Amino acid sequence: MTFKKIYDIPNIGERLMCKKIYNCLEISDLKDILNKTKKLYENKIAFQIRVGERKYKTFTHAEVRNMIDALGTALIDLGLKNKRIAIIGENRYEWEIAYLSVVCGTGIVVPLDKSLPENELESLIQRSEIEAIFYTNKHAEAIEKIKYSEKNKLKHLISMESDKSKEGIYSINELIKQGKKLLEEGDRSFIDAKINPDEMAIMLFTSGTTSASKVVALSHKNICSNLMDIGSILDVTSEDTFLSVLPIHHVFECTVGFLFSLYKGSKTVFCDGIRHIISNLNEYKVSVMACVPAIYEGIFKMVRARLEKEGKLEEILQYEEKYKNCSIEKKKEIFKEIHDMLGGKIKLFISGAASLDRNIEERYRLLGLNLVQGYGLTETSPVVAIGTNKYYKTGSIGKTVPSVDAKIVDVGKDGIGELVVKGPNVMLGYYENKKEIKSALKDGWFYTGDLARIDEEGYIFICGRKKSVIVLKNGKNIFPEEMENLVNKIEGVTESFIFGKKCSEDKENIKINVKIVFDINVIKNSCNIETDEEIYSYLQNEIRKINKTMPSYKAIRGMIVTEKPLIKTTTNKIKRQANLDEIEKT
Repeated sequence: MTFKKIYDIPNIGERLMCKKIYNCLEISDLKDILNKTKKLYENKIAFQIRVGERKYKTFTHAEVRNMIDALGTALIDLGLKNKRIAIIGENRYEWEIAYLSVVCGTGIVVPLDKSLPENELESLIQRSEIEAIFYTNKHAEAIEKIKYSEKNKLKHLISMESDKSKEGIYSINELIKQGKKLLEEGDRSFIDAKINPDEMAIMLFTSGTTSASKVVALSHKNICSNLMDIGSILDVTSEDTFLSVLPIHHVFECTVGFLFSLYKGSKTVFCDGIRHIISNLNEYKVSVMACVPAIYEGIFKMVRARLEKEGKLEEILQYEEKYKNCSIEKKKEIFKEIHDMLGGKIKLFISGAASLDRNIEERYRLLGLNLVQGYGLTETSPVVAIGTNKYYKTGSIGKTVPSVDAKIVDVGKDGIGELVVKGPNVMLGYYENKKEIKSALKDGWFYTGDLARIDEEGYIFICGRKKSVIVLKNGKNIFPEEMENLVNKIEGVTESFIFGKKCSEDKENIKINVKIVFDINVIKNSCNIETDEEIYSYLQNEIRKINKTMPSYKAIRGMIVTEKPLIKTTTNKIKRQANLDEIEKT
């Protein structure tokens, strides 16, 4: 195939990728991880679970691998060899045990979004031909109801919370006990199961409506290549503690949080909720966290608010400027008080799933907090590129990981085009969707749908989604994400949504509009205003200030204000079409 136009810079290939910095374990599949690391990390703690006030239960890596072997053996004994098995529920160690017991020798695992309404859940169970499902109590009523539908193949229900099996419903703990007994009797069906690293082992639904969501088919090779790439450039060891925050069904948390922690022999602890992140960082002395920009922005605001309350903010700001050229390690010493607010052990914050405000990124690093931005998609298992201590530029997603190549095609005069990538992490395809596969995969290159530019050193800068770009009558392109970052800096604004609206007098002409979500308490306290009219006037004046900083064609001409949050995915991405549809209804 011949691309229409390729960005004319030095070879975007091996020379410009991240180079491997650390030695990492060679693995062929996820079962290979379990086998090779069982003795390597056997006495290291894999999970620390709170069971009471400052009381914890722990599982070593050896115990975890033994539970996986037992549960996998029990599943095969139930007749689930080569079947499709789903998992739905909140982040917990049982979810991870279930996932590995399926994918490492039993069948194909289908992680499902825990926020799905019952009708969508039933549709996805039917579409993916699931025959068994692990679930938590929150989903019990819906799952038990769905089982009796004649439209699906669901036969076996497995509770991740019940201690005992009851009629028609298995307990995961009981199955593990049964599996241990089978192992003692010589059953090696799971242990000796052969893995084909190139076959579909994981089915992941992309976000979207039930009918529109695509099913991404991933293999062991896809995931393992990504784990080795990440491990070769990020300084993570068996001494680290990961905080699991994002929904675990999402490939970002599943690969970068759960599987990467297991691969490196690290400890995983589970967040009690967004409001408890800072207390959890302190409680568990967390050193590594993978999360979304909104969380890091929230942490930053809380730290700044505390410093301001204690009268220390001005001094800290002066120190940031004075020591801005020091090493990360030196900054950790200088800003020890701030590090101690976050548990004192933070080594690596990874931001992904959405664009990170470069100002927030800069401020973290000024304080000696190693915040790196990564980029990936479900279709790429997920990591394509990530910043590291060595390969880093503010505002960039870094360079591609060692085994992934990238380039941009259909480039405009501004040097921006669609980012396409190639590597062993790229999906097998979309399950039973040849039309989508044909448009997404061309000559081995995956078309991401994201617009980007790549500089002469290979650093990638994401500009926005191709589908969300607003094209004006004069041919100029507006990237909503770029403008939303500016609006979101307004005091009291929690989030915003930029959209184009056709002019009533000239249908060909499009004016830029914004929907602003504000925090009424922040605006009242910070700006000393009360009424709806004053709030609207305040926000309108702030938008005028923004308009003065940009070309007239980019100016925001209309505004909607609300306290109601925007419609988002479970990883906090704005659902653009859903928000547009809602705006058009009003």
